[in-house]
Amino acid sequence: MLAPKRAKFRKQFRGKMRGKSIRGSVVSFGEYGLKATTVGWVTSRQIEAARKALTHSTRRGGRVWIRIFPDKPVTKKPPETRMGSGKGDVFEYVAAVRPGRILFEMAGVSLESAKVAMRLAAAKLPVRTRFVVKV
Repeated sequence: MLAPKRAKFRKQFRGKMRGKSIRGSVVSFGEYGLKATTVGWVTSRQIEAARKALTHSTRRGGRVWIRIFPDKPVTKKPPETRMGSGKGDVFEYVAAVRPGRILFEMAGVSLESAKVAMRLAAAKLPVRTRFVVKV
């Protein structure tokens, strides 16, 4: 699973998820893409599940690019812990996704098989997406 090798700070604030994504909003590597239409946190487990769905659906044909990286640490306190006593430990890493962001790209497969594969991958993600073709 994806996680940063090192970070300047161990824990982060949750932050706001406002506006549209300006960076990474066009298909630049492959021919087809999966574009987010809502905001959300995509965990490294969800990214890996979607990647597996893509590669399995195309029978390892073509090429897949992952355009997001989970670099935001999310903390969680242990169950049955009383309030207070500071922030919890890092539980997982997420990628903060905003509308317009390309999540996955694909090339080397037909349009129909790419649509099917992207639909299967989209089912693994917590954000709404749409299939886009490079212009």
